Amino acid sequence: QVQLLESGGGLVHSGWSLRLSCEASVSIFTFTAMRWYRQSPGKQRELVAHITGSGITVVAESVEGRFTISRDTPKNTVYLQMDSLKREDTANYSCNVLTNRSNYWGRGTQVTVSS
Repeated sequence: QVQLLESGGGLVHSGWSLRLSCEASVSIFTFTAMRWYRQSPGKQRELVAHITGSGITVVAESVEGRFTISRDTPKNTVYLQMDSLKREDTANYSCNVLTNRSNYWGRGTQVTVSS
């Protein structure tokens, strides 16, 4: 079993930055991929950013140029740096991990961006 704990969410103004963290209970060295998703009320869950086991990163077009995904393997943590936040970025952000055995989710952290 892999447990994931997200942190770093909060209430910020438009244009501000936040950095989300997702700490895994086990080493992330062998993970196939780590992802950040977000979901706001009434909307479908959206894949925001993705980092593969080899370090390849992809971010959604909606956040390109503003969000960056990275990881610190010794700390078993993946980050989502969010800059120039907009009201439409308001959502619950969840961490997801894909291993060769299963798929794991954290509980999420709320990000609210006010104008």
